[in-house]
Amino acid sequence: MRSIDRVRNVIAGRPVDHLPAQPMLMMFASKHAGIEFIDYTKDGRLMAEAQLKIVEDYDLDCLLTCSDPAREVIDIAGDGSIDWFSDQGPAINEERAALTDKSRLKTFTVPDPMGGGRMHDRIKSIEIMYRHVLGEISIVGWIEGPLALAAELRGINNIMLDFMQDPPFVDDLLDFCAEVAIRYATPQIEAGADTIGMSDAAASVIGPKLYARFLQPRQKRVLAAIKEKHPAAITRLHMCGNTDVLIPKMKELPVDIFELDFPADLVKARANLGPDKIISGNVSTVYDLLEGTPESVYEATRRCHEVSGKMHIVNSGCEVSPLTPPENLKALMRYAKEHQP
Repeated sequence: MRSIDRVRNVIAGRPVDHLPAQPMLMMFASKHAGIEFIDYTKDGRLMAEAQLKIVEDYDLDCLLTCSDPAREVIDIAGDGSIDWFSDQGPAINEERAALTDKSRLKTFTVPDPMGGGRMHDRIKSIEIMYRHVLGEISIVGWIEGPLALAAELRGINNIMLDFMQDPPFVDDLLDFCAEVAIRYATPQIEAGADTIGMSDAAASVIGPKLYARFLQPRQKRVLAAIKEKHPAAITRLHMCGNTDVLIPKMKELPVDIFELDFPADLVKARANLGPDKIISGNVSTVYDLLEGTPESVYEATRRCHEVSGKMHIVNSGCEVSPLTPPENLKALMRYAKEHQP
C-alpha cells in the first residue's frame, strides 16, 4: 500500500496493511544524512535530501518540511531578531523582537511565499520531494499557527502581557498572522504537499478562556480556508506541551490529525475528542525515545495505540532529539509495521 493511501485510509476509517507512522524528524534527519542542521534549514535541497534518506532508511510514512520558527518572520520583518548557530536552527531573540515597537505592525504586509525568501525555500523543497516520490509518500507542508507567529514577531513574554494589557493589538496581530498562514498553505499544496501541518506551540501556555476568545477562532479561520480551497488536503495540528484544557475547543476545528505532545493526557484527549478523530503522537521524546530502550519505546507506542484506538497514527509527541538512539526510533517503526488499526 502506498504511504499516502495508508494515511488517507486511516483518516477515512478504511482498512490498511498496518498503522501509518509519521514521527517528527528534523534534526535527527539532518544528522542521519550527515548535514549540518543550520544548512538543512537554509537550503531546501538539503532538507529534501535528508528527508528522502530518512524515509528510505526507516520506511516512514511522511516527508516533513517543518524546520524552524523563523521562515515567516524573516520574510515579514527581516532577520534582525534572529540568532544563527552552527548546528541548530535559527532562533528568535526576544530582546530584539521584530515588534518590540507595536506600531511597526501597521507597516507589515503579508509576504509573497513565492518571492524568493525562506518561505519560498520550503516550497522548493516540496517540489524536489514530489519529483522523487510522485505522490507515493505523504509530504507534510508546514505553517506557523497564528499565536506561534505572533509570539515569534512580538516575543513570547510580550504577547502574554498583551493579552491583558492590549487586547485590540492582539486581535490585529493574530488576524495578520492568520492571513500569512492562509496565504502560505496554497503554494505548498500546489507544489505537492498533500498535508499541511500547523504548529501553534505557544498555545499550551494560555488558558481555555484566552484560547476560546483569541486563538481558536483564528485557527479555525486558517484551517477552514485551507479546506475550502483544497478539499482533499489533510490538515494536521501540533501544539507543544499539555493541551488538556484546550481540547474541548480544539475538537471544533476542521482538523484531520490531532498531533498531541507527550505531556497531554491521552485518555482525557480521546474522551474529549470522541472516537472518530485521528490522534497522532504522545510517545515521549524524552523518557521513551531519548532515554528509554527499544523495549520501552515499543511498549509506549503500544499504550498510545491502545488508548487512541483504530483512529491512530504512530508518532512521537514532538520533535525527535538528534541524540535519540537509532534503535529506539526503529522500535517505534517496528510497532507500526506489526500492527493494524
